[in-house]
Amino acid sequence: MTTLLRIILVALTLALPGAVAPAATADVSALAPVSTSASVSAACATDPATPKRQLRAMWISSVANIDWPSRTGLSVAAQQAEFRSWLDLAVQRRMNAVVVQVRPTADAFWPSPYEPWSQWLTGTQGADPGYDPLAFMVAEAHARNLELHAWFNPYRIANHDDPTKLVASHPARQHPDWRFAYGGKLYYNPGIPEVRAFIEDAIMDAVTRYDLDGVHLDDYFYPYPVSGVSIPDSAAYSRYGGGFATVDDWRRDNVNQLVREMDQRIHGAKPWVAFGISPFGIWRNAATDPLGSRTSGLQAYDAIYADSRLWVKQGWVDYLAPQIYWHIGYSAADYEVLTAWWAEVVRGTGVQLAVGQAAYRAGASGQDAAWQDPAELSDHLMANRKYPEVVGDIFFSAKDVKADRIGSFSALASAHYTKPALLPARDTATAPAAPSITSATKGSGGVALAWQGNGATSYAVYRVDGSPPSADPCFFADARNLVGTTRKATFTDSTAGSGAYTYYVTALTRTHQEGAPSPGATVAGTGAFSVVVDNADPAFTAGSSWGTSAYSAQRHGADYRFASPVSASDPAWFRASIPTSGSYQVEVWYPADPGYNSATPYIVVAGGGNRTVTVDQRTGGGQWRSLGTFTLAAGTYNVVGVSRWTSTTGYVIADAVRITQL
Repeated sequence: MTTLLRIILVALTLALPGAVAPAATADVSALAPVSTSASVSAACATDPATPKRQLRAMWISSVANIDWPSRTGLSVAAQQAEFRSWLDLAVQRRMNAVVVQVRPTADAFWPSPYEPWSQWLTGTQGADPGYDPLAFMVAEAHARNLELHAWFNPYRIANHDDPTKLVASHPARQHPDWRFAYGGKLYYNPGIPEVRAFIEDAIMDAVTRYDLDGVHLDDYFYPYPVSGVSIPDSAAYSRYGGGFATVDDWRRDNVNQLVREMDQRIHGAKPWVAFGISPFGIWRNAATDPLGSRTSGLQAYDAIYADSRLWVKQGWVDYLAPQIYWHIGYSAADYEVLTAWWAEVVRGTGVQLAVGQAAYRAGASGQDAAWQDPAELSDHLMANRKYPEVVGDIFFSAKDVKADRIGSFSALASAHYTKPALLPARDTATAPAAPSITSATKGSGGVALAWQGNGATSYAVYRVDGSPPSADPCFFADARNLVGTTRKATFTDSTAGSGAYTYYVTALTRTHQEGAPSPGATVAGTGAFSVVVDNADPAFTAGSSWGTSAYSAQRHGADYRFASPVSASDPAWFRASIPTSGSYQVEVWYPADPGYNSATPYIVVAGGGNRTVTVDQRTGGGQWRSLGTFTLAAGTYNVVGVSRWTSTTGYVIADAVRITQL
């Protein structure tokens, strides 16, 4: 990928519009409710850039204070402020879940009767932090309508091998026969039945006492191998391994029993809680096993005794998030090869597939050259679109999402997270009835909505332009009209401009089944200036190199203009008469096609100098897409241009722009 494209992708941004005009009350007279559900209709054209449902999450690691708390010994207020900031980052990046480590080293982030308080809270294992972190985390996540998946490390006791450093009451000290040292660390022995029961009990204490959305295990089962060092479990194998031909088969069965029993116990207690595991990215290599992937890396089946393929085929998990932490084209473990393999494994099983993404590699020193490309992570999600089995992604870890080195996560968000997304549905529960919007009022902070609904855990809010005579099911087929979700019966659309809009609200169950939309509620426009300039209007000008096409049904108006990229600007211009100097939202419309340009430069003639915003015209077409909010001067002039100066291949498209005063 060229240097120019890297620069362009870093610059990708879709800023939210600003405040709206003074209050205007909605017409909430009942439009006819839609009789069909708000699920995706096969008859509707959907945009893969704005999927209706997609898991978007990040891991928040507590071990060694990787993410949170940032260090031990913070005050309660400081710990809570830090955690809120992580959730706010998730919301800002349009995520809908967080995976938070609450049992990092056989300890607890809640007052557990089984294990001591975690040392990563206060610096002293067993010391009470002065509040209940898990209760706090769940409440704060749900207030933002983020799912909270509690992440447990099953077997690790300590990142050292000295049991005397554990608090005296630690179960691993009370039961020295339960543990072993290996590779400088302490582990519970997975082959001892009492250990397995104890670990399950410790996890189930959190499941039964807290309103968790998911239970999440990481990839640490048996310890990763140390060259030349054997796992010291021969005594347990002699005692419990009867009937197994090899110690390897016995070890795998020990892990399998934990996974199977956790599945049974979690869903026996709370059927709606998701059970997921993020295994190492390679199960087995095809050279070892014909069922394996075309890779040549460490094999989790053989090295850490994790038979993740079996867990899927037996339906012991609700989702897997394999850690595919390698770049596209990596010879030993190609991202695209592994994604295709995992998609095939889950196909037809009912187990959902998310991908564990290596945000920590992007732009980091010492990584392969591919990870210095700002587009690498974004390209992973583009590759995911080939496989309907991939329901989303989890990023490791929160601090790397925040760091956004080389603009990598910003590039990903601009290409894939321009709209919110509902979480993938997890079972076949009956969807709730349609809510009823009781008020919709436009004010200085946006459009404030309120509604009535019964039997719902959360709600989704949709907005369409104007006042349609009825709700087209295609309004709800993807997320292009989705403006937000909430667990409340109120919502303020702070992104609304001055135009007329119609809002719809749907209700969702705890496992994300969505009911039919409410009758629409329309808010009138405030009369502020807004103009649309189409390529067919006299206010549009373009040179002779720009062709005309009506090929795509996503076009605005009768046709659109196209041109090949060159090392010269040669822009097509949209001219407008701006009534007064001030803030304006600038939106663009274009048809999308896989053959169009991935980094089309739009030029906005703004106060303080021209601003260039690049847009991936391969996706996201057939709708208004915001370039952002700009300060425009009064007068009649060329306001928005589409430049041909880009080093990426594919036609650049000029179709229509909309300029709205804020």
